[in-house]
Amino acid sequence: MSKPRKQAPKSTTSNRTHAHTFMLNDEEEKALQRYIARYRVRNKSRFIRETLIANIMHRFEEDHPTLF
Repeated sequence: MSKPRKQAPKSTTSNRTHAHTFMLNDEEEKALQRYIARYRVRNKSRFIRETLIANIMHRFEEDHPTLF
């Protein structure tokens, strides 16, 4: 007898409904492919998304208003 599988609860925060498309030139594509091969990136979409958001968050932290 097989055991019933437990399903993970569905999260509404990870639903991606906004698509974005961008293009790369030949040099950018070669650099991206070289990075993916060297560091064995398994999910290119996830890698690009996380890298982009990390860069955005870093810029927000640098640009936040300061008191002094």
